[in-house]
Amino acid sequence: MKHKLILLLGIFLGTQSSYAQESRTLTLKEAIELSLKNSRQLKNNEAKILEAAAAVKEAEEKKLPDASVSGSYLYLPIQPTIDLKTGSGNGGGPSVNQAIYGTLNASMPLYNGGKIRYGIESAKLLEQAVKLDADNDRGAVILNIISSCINLYKAHQAIELVKENLAQSQQRVKDLSNLEKNGLLARNDLLKAELQSSNTELTLLDAESNYKLACVNMNIMMGLPEQTVLVPDKSGLALPSAIKTLEEYEQDAMQNRKDIAATSFRKKSADINVKSIKAEKYPSISLTGGYIAADIPKFLSVYNAVNIGVGVKYNIASLWKNKSKVQQAEARAKQISIGQEILSDNIRLQINQAYQAYLVSVKKIQVYEKSVMQATENYRITKNKYDNSLATTTELLDADVALLQSKLSVTNAKADSFIAYNRLLQAAGILNN
Repeated sequence: MKHKLILLLGIFLGTQSSYAQESRTLTLKEAIELSLKNSRQLKNNEAKILEAAAAVKEAEEKKLPDASVSGSYLYLPIQPTIDLKTGSGNGGGPSVNQAIYGTLNASMPLYNGGKIRYGIESAKLLEQAVKLDADNDRGAVILNIISSCINLYKAHQAIELVKENLAQSQQRVKDLSNLEKNGLLARNDLLKAELQSSNTELTLLDAESNYKLACVNMNIMMGLPEQTVLVPDKSGLALPSAIKTLEEYEQDAMQNRKDIAATSFRKKSADINVKSIKAEKYPSISLTGGYIAADIPKFLSVYNAVNIGVGVKYNIASLWKNKSKVQQAEARAKQISIGQEILSDNIRLQINQAYQAYLVSVKKIQVYEKSVMQATENYRITKNKYDNSLATTTELLDADVALLQSKLSVTNAKADSFIAYNRLLQAAGILNN
């Protein structure tokens, strides 16, 4: 029985160790690399690029010859009437009840108004647009992981600050409890301190919950085990010492935004599509060739019937049906052109919003840092007054809460400012760099 208990205990401990959470220190650079590697959105974009490349190949293959082979075996249940107009004067005809024939046809396009060439050019332009869309999404993925890293950092810092405050609060409750036991402190003051300590514990629980959710979110984004505990490394979270002017960021956006370039390629493709539709009013010319073999027992055999020639096809209806197609294509090209202007206006607005948001975030850091100094000094003075019985317990507790809040605010302000700066870089199209 004793050995069984030892065995069960060993199995239990082994099981518990297998469920132990792995801890990992994570830098911003590592987070970005893992996120880009495992992003399902980017993998989906890779599939779209392959599809666009296949579309280009399909357009190029239209230059190759078409070929088809067909064959049939026919059984004739009723004797056909055959009258050969050969002038031989012999009446009647052969008895025919079956036939076999096969054909091989091939054609090589020589001229079709340029539709094949336009199709290839259009497909290549659309392929470039899809690649640029993927690059644009790459910037969005980078900004998303940066925001998630900042949320993780904020949650981690909140835990550290709240834990520090909770330790001070618990020590304060212990000191006040001794005073209350000796009749030197009112019971109500002790209860206030205990209530604040309980509230701080609740705040810590919320902070730890936020931290765990931030870890799960990042683990999913980076393809890591879901329960991995991430410890943020703040070495890569420094703000720049100086930034460019608003006009420079707008210029960067016009030169580097991938969505602008992608729309430009789509506009060129739409213009080429108009030319391709107009080309339908021209005839198509092809080099044709074929082979025919047939066997009708007791009547006819044909072998090595090879033919070669030039085929011309002209759809006369395109003269009056093509106009509406051209109008539709031109309307689509115009829509894309207007979309370019709308996109340009939106980007300028994004740049202005991101630029102002960053400037405001920097100002907030300065204000909150000043508030930390003020709250620290206020707490020091209030604590000194309290020790000399010149301030109430409530005033001391309020000063402590104000100090904790100011520390949390300055931490969050610095983190939010880092996000604001990277959002500005993304709006300018230079975050990928």
